[in-house]
Amino acid sequence: MARIRILPEILSNKIAAGEVIERPAAVVKELVENALDAGSRRVGIEVAQGGRSLIRVSDDGSGMGHDDALLALERYATSKIFKDQDLFAIQSLGFRGEALPSIASVSHFTLVSREADAAAATEITVEGGRIQKVAETGAPPGTMISVRRLFYNTPARRKFLKTVNTEMGHIADTVASIAMGWPGVQFKLTHNDKTVKSWPAAAAPLDRVADILGRDLQRALQGFKFDDGHARGHGWVASARVTRTTSRGIFVYVNGRFVRDRVVQHALFEGFRGRLMKGQFPVGVLFVELPFDQVDVNVHPSKHEIRFAEPERVHAVIAAAVARAVQTADAPRWQPPATALPAGQQPPPAADGAHVAAKMVAEPRPAFGRPPAPAPAAPGAPPAPPAPAASPAPTVATAPARQTDLWHNRGFSSLRVIGQLHNTYIVCESAEGLILIDQHAAHERIFFEDLKARRAGRSGQRSQQLLIPETVELGFREAQILEGLLPRLRSSSVNFCFNETRSPISFGDFFQGVPRGEPVCYLGSAGYLEIGINGGSAAQRFGLRAGDCIELQLH
Repeated sequence: MARIRILPEILSNKIAAGEVIERPAAVVKELVENALDAGSRRVGIEVAQGGRSLIRVSDDGSGMGHDDALLALERYATSKIFKDQDLFAIQSLGFRGEALPSIASVSHFTLVSREADAAAATEITVEGGRIQKVAETGAPPGTMISVRRLFYNTPARRKFLKTVNTEMGHIADTVASIAMGWPGVQFKLTHNDKTVKSWPAAAAPLDRVADILGRDLQRALQGFKFDDGHARGHGWVASARVTRTTSRGIFVYVNGRFVRDRVVQHALFEGFRGRLMKGQFPVGVLFVELPFDQVDVNVHPSKHEIRFAEPERVHAVIAAAVARAVQTADAPRWQPPATALPAGQQPPPAADGAHVAAKMVAEPRPAFGRPPAPAPAAPGAPPAPPAPAASPAPTVATAPARQTDLWHNRGFSSLRVIGQLHNTYIVCESAEGLILIDQHAAHERIFFEDLKARRAGRSGQRSQQLLIPETVELGFREAQILEGLLPRLRSSSVNFCFNETRSPISFGDFFQGVPRGEPVCYLGSAGYLEIGINGGSAAQRFGLRAGDCIELQLH
């Protein structure tokens, strides 16, 4: 049996890096959080090759002096906590003092930092956990950390990195989730010297939310606030008509920290109870503020998970606030048409819903399957004789009839349109009876058949470039997926091009004949891309949706 030994410091740092630094996005997260803890107002993130060759984070924060810069590379050296009580009331994003030595142990690491009143900056170069150079250099106040050749000395970890686009997608999502919670800070993300995202400091939190989720979604958001004396906060949720197929549209922040907490997420779903189908996820941004000693953030190495001291209380107040906001967002926006009254006549007083409903019902409806109740006898009249007991109807065993195919040897041309039900279904009449057609599904099928005809060259419609192209704002992942679909989309007469940031996309003739609205695009489940038109307050796909009133040619 081998003897127990204390591991060397470099090896222990590599082990810690395996827990904290899972991929390049984790490096970006730790460095950006350190920049925010330093009071930065501008944070720049430069990435090359998806973080494999370079990750550089620069800020204009308080910076560090010579001694603090050297001490920051020691394990468990931190300026965030000092005594036991501080660990149970953490007010900063970082606190363990593991990030910098862990990153430096698996990369070529350079730290340049300068305090505002210092004459020169301190530059420290580290390779594989060993300090190679310490010198003075010129630099503006703040800190700049460069990480090159990440995992160069841990080939097993480097082998399991995904493609450049996949790793860059994780980095873009990480920066976006942090930027959402810090609207007063300017963030800029570049990849291979090209700007991916740039978010200027926002005057209001909703402006930053709109910058990240998209301006087209801003009109569908309903704001709310809550405060029960223990937990307070605010946020925005979209209408139940706006959903995603993944949880990427949910952003939860507790005391400024982006978290993935089951209690808060379940409260969010509880507020949408009865409004979402299976597999649908709401879109919402939630900021929760609690006393620092009521939240334990020292639960997971990546600090994405937390624990509440009173989870039931937090759950209840959030669920109630979200439910009220969703009810307001889904409330009908129509008003009954005004009726012209004769001169001098006053409108009747408003009645509650029960009285209105009672006046609209002409007679009670009998309960099917039971005999109608006898009418009440007049005063003084003799009682009516009891009704004879109904004998049970004879039952005859019959073979179940085969269900006929609704569309067997039939087409839509024989249907006669007679109206529209609730602005959702087209009501048609056939020889067999009444048929309801989902107008959204039917319109989608028309677009689909038209695209198939274009791709097969059977369509007589010619492409025409729009004079003013439509612009769709995308994230990094959506843009990469759409770029890979370019050859197949062009074969269907769908033309688009990327601008210099490779995020917004300009569509051409694909929108010809489509009802006007703002195009939207987002990443769905299993890598599928949802592309469509925002025709109103809800993000919609192509074609008619439930609630759209259409002009029908009645026979």
